[in-house]
Amino acid sequence: MVVVIILVVVILLLVISCVKVVPQAHAMVIERLGAYLTTWPVGLHFKVPFIDRVARNVNLKEQVVDFPPQPVITKDNVTMQIDTVVYYQITDPKLYCYGVENPIMAIENLTATTLRNIIGDLELDETLTSRETINTKMRSALDVATDPWGIKVNRVELKNIIPPAAIRDAMEKQMKAERERREAILIAEGEKKSTILIAEGKKESAILDAEAEKQAQILKAEAVKEATIREAEGQAEAILKVQQANADGLRFLKEAAADDAVLQLKSLEAFAKAADGKATKIIIPSEIQGMAGLVKSITEVAKEE
Repeated sequence: MVVVIILVVVILLLVISCVKVVPQAHAMVIERLGAYLTTWPVGLHFKVPFIDRVARNVNLKEQVVDFPPQPVITKDNVTMQIDTVVYYQITDPKLYCYGVENPIMAIENLTATTLRNIIGDLELDETLTSRETINTKMRSALDVATDPWGIKVNRVELKNIIPPAAIRDAMEKQMKAERERREAILIAEGEKKSTILIAEGKKESAILDAEAEKQAQILKAEAVKEATIREAEGQAEAILKVQQANADGLRFLKEAAADDAVLQLKSLEAFAKAADGKATKIIIPSEIQGMAGLVKSITEVAKEE
């Protein structure tokens, strides 16, 4: 019984070991008696015990590898340190397993040589300003070179470009001078705009002051004109009322049939109003017999000094 149980357990373990489940985004390369047999995709699979074996479990997802900085010499003989980042994906597990011994090291060496070839045709300034061009050229070259290995290079990025210390100092001084130049230009433009705005403001203020002064003079002239008209109208109305009163008085005297004494008294009152407190002398004859005689009797008017 013990032997039977042991045999059953061994058989179960053997069967379980022959059952393989390939997860998503993976593939398994199967060898039979040391030779390539097939590639298992995602799912449940069975292998023949003692004959078949899983040579490699290949990850089919996109992967990223960051290579250390590589010394590169530019066209103008400047040595720089450039480190790259490569995004790749395994497209053929069979070629990946049997095409190259160490795929990552092969990609690193290929990246270094390709980078030296590309940078060797560029000067320092072009290298610093042509990252996109360098990335495109490197991706194309690596993609073609890694096809026999079952690897597709999706993207290559220059992570850092480190020039020598002396070059960095010179570049920093150049950038500082450029920033100072731009700052001076911006300050000058700001002062220019400020001066223009101040002048325009003074101009607008002067125009507004002139307009206000003009309106004030117009209003003042209209006020004087209106006052003069009102004063003239008042004087005319006063004269008209005085004349009307005189006419009414004469009419009243005429209707009342006043005697000579009343007429003489009214004549004196008229002379008093004519004098009106001024330094004027009026000589009246002692005998006033009527209004006609009164008018003819005024023979001398003298003014005092």
